[in-house]
Amino acid sequence: MAENYLEIQIKINPEMADIVSEICFENLLCEGVVLAEETYKDLEMVATTEGTLKVFISKGFDNFRGEAVQVIVADILKEQRELLKTRGFSDEELGSWEFTLTEKPNEDWSKKWKEKWDVTHVSDRITVVPDWLEYTPHREDEVIIRLEPGCAFGTGTHQTTQLCMKAIEKYMPKCAKMADIGTGSGILAICAAKFGAKEVYGCDNDPTVIDVAKENAQKNGVGIYPPLEGGSKSMISGWGNASVSNCRFELNTADKITEKYDFICANILHNVLAEIMGDLKAIMNDGAMMVLSGILDEKKPVVLEAIRKYNLKLLQEMHQEQWVALVVRKEI
Repeated sequence: MAENYLEIQIKINPEMADIVSEICFENLLCEGVVLAEETYKDLEMVATTEGTLKVFISKGFDNFRGEAVQVIVADILKEQRELLKTRGFSDEELGSWEFTLTEKPNEDWSKKWKEKWDVTHVSDRITVVPDWLEYTPHREDEVIIRLEPGCAFGTGTHQTTQLCMKAIEKYMPKCAKMADIGTGSGILAICAAKFGAKEVYGCDNDPTVIDVAKENAQKNGVGIYPPLEGGSKSMISGWGNASVSNCRFELNTADKITEKYDFICANILHNVLAEIMGDLKAIMNDGAMMVLSGILDEKKPVVLEAIRKYNLKLLQEMHQEQWVALVVRKEI
């Protein structure tokens, strides 16, 4: 283990924390991220929010030594920020992405990171618990999901993820065949399994998250197929109450899926949702429902237009702070 670790502090719009975190995990080989500061707004309460995302690099620290580190980080952030702008995000929505680098003693970084996380009560029934914390359920039918925050996109703390979990609780029929498009950490697939889905499929176009999703599923008592190398499909006692054992994760995109589903979650960028709406509809059974999330309020018209284009019926708009999720149905 390196004697020191590198802490990168990036100024972002806090609403983009999960997206920027995913970029850092994929491109900077970091071990942890945390949004260190609350949002703040100007006196007129306009959306000029900014917070600090702290990124910790320990195992890969030796790769970031020397004067070149500033240039390396700057180039990566610039490239990824421009990519998001081509997908419809404005400078205001993203934040400045100005950053500072600090070398610190390695002994306390993980402790400080963990101190920032706590139990998240998504609804009266759904609770997300960091896997190092003890937690006692408050009700017999409580659905508890254990994750290591920061392992991949979808920690349970972001509004877009919470909206999807609430939609699963409200709309997904028991024994449904469910698909999670852009699965990230696998949290929505796990949630669906715990709410009684008979079959769960999660896919992502990022190869780094597939094993993470599989590991998270097994931690929560959700059997996966095929099993992880060296693992098994058996349930892990004490990690959850899911009975499904045919949860499958793979590298894939919506346009290449050949099966059809009763309930779909797609928590991805608003413009991507609009682009793949036809592909999503194609994998819905007649009468199937779908929750579309990852949509800022001001970007909602883009997704609504695609919903109308493909003749999907809007059932509900679910709002949480600046975010909206749209629940739709494919009519028979």
